[in-house]
Amino acid sequence: MKRTDLMRQTKKWRTAGSVLIVLLLLFAVTACSGGKDDMTKIGILQLVQHESLDAAREGFINGLKEAGYEDGKNIKIDYQNASNNQADLKSMAERLVRDSDLVFAITTTAAQTVVNLEPKIPIVFAAVTDPVAAGLVESLEAPGRAVTGASDMAPIDQQIKLLLSIKPMDTVGLLYNAGEPNSVVQVEEAKRLLEAAGVDVVEMSAASTNDVAQVTQNLVARVDGIYVPTDNTMASTAVTIGEITTEAKIPAVHGSVEQVQNGGLATIGLNYTNNGEIAAAKAVEILKGKDASTIPVGIDTDVTLFVNREVAVAIGLDPDAIVIPE
Repeated sequence: MKRTDLMRQTKKWRTAGSVLIVLLLLFAVTACSGGKDDMTKIGILQLVQHESLDAAREGFINGLKEAGYEDGKNIKIDYQNASNNQADLKSMAERLVRDSDLVFAITTTAAQTVVNLEPKIPIVFAAVTDPVAAGLVESLEAPGRAVTGASDMAPIDQQIKLLLSIKPMDTVGLLYNAGEPNSVVQVEEAKRLLEAAGVDVVEMSAASTNDVAQVTQNLVARVDGIYVPTDNTMASTAVTIGEITTEAKIPAVHGSVEQVQNGGLATIGLNYTNNGEIAAAKAVEILKGKDASTIPVGIDTDVTLFVNREVAVAIGLDPDAIVIPE
């Protein structure tokens, strides 16, 4: 072989070797990535940020992890928070439905937004008070579509009994956002129970967080006690409500433990971490191949008495005297 031919052949071998090395490196990088493009994609859509909904989200993620599904390992989580902006909520829902294998919706409004898109993927929800009335499922036992999750229907009867046991009351105020379907359901039941107990009811609605302080001020001047359901607007402003009711020395029973921690007096309420964990168990069933339309909605029955002792003392009550009524 001539010297020039040998040099040409050697150059070809070097070029081929370089290409092979590059291909091997690309293969190694892909292998080390763990096949992330093949991970199950789970979208999380949260209406707004407050302690109860954050706890539901954390409970969901922890529940998945305990079942062997961990973000970055075998699932990829895309978390979106709409900050209570309806336009953002819809656009986020559209993207998550398009890009995800399963969507977890937190609150009735978020779940309705996703379901109304008629997605081809399963939907799991949490922090939804009445999924049947909200049009999410046909029944709690048999959803009828690829939608299931965990209800956060509070024990309203126990909460109203608790409020009325704190001190004699002629008039009770109901503070909520009438634009939230979950709140309307709770307020209607609370009103029925209060009227059956012979108590007058004053309803006041705040359409946004900006209205809550003024509405609460107006309400405390007219009532002996206040009931606040698991309303997202009220939960987001629980500290403000607590400051006003405490200053006015008006006992306020709230729908969730987190709301009471932020300024309410007491509740017999749900733990939203547990609510999220119940939803996670439903998601795990789906991830393992079960048809979501056949998975019953979970009912969260794990309730507890929680008393904000500092608030109780501030309004002149003995915190130890606030107990679960018989």
